[in-house]
Amino acid sequence: MPGVNDILNIAIKETEFLNQGEVFLVRDIFKGYEWNRISRSERLLLGTLFLNYVNTSRGSIQAIEKTSSGQQKYKINVR
Repeated sequence: MPGVNDILNIAIKETEFLNQGEVFLVRDIFKGYEWNRISRSERLLLGTLFLNYVNTSRGSIQAIEKTSSGQQKYKINVR
């Protein structure tokens, strides 16, 4: 299993395939079985690292509201 930084890079790369205006969760980027193979602690860390990446980069991803279960939602803006 790749490390959390490798998983973060995969997640960032996969966002290139999302459409403008699309809203997503980090878990949506992965296939169900791929997401389930990531340990809970690594998923939590991945969420923190992804949010930090979004907040510090000048990319097209914007953090928006959280879901009722506390998961951060993101939106793809104009590229």
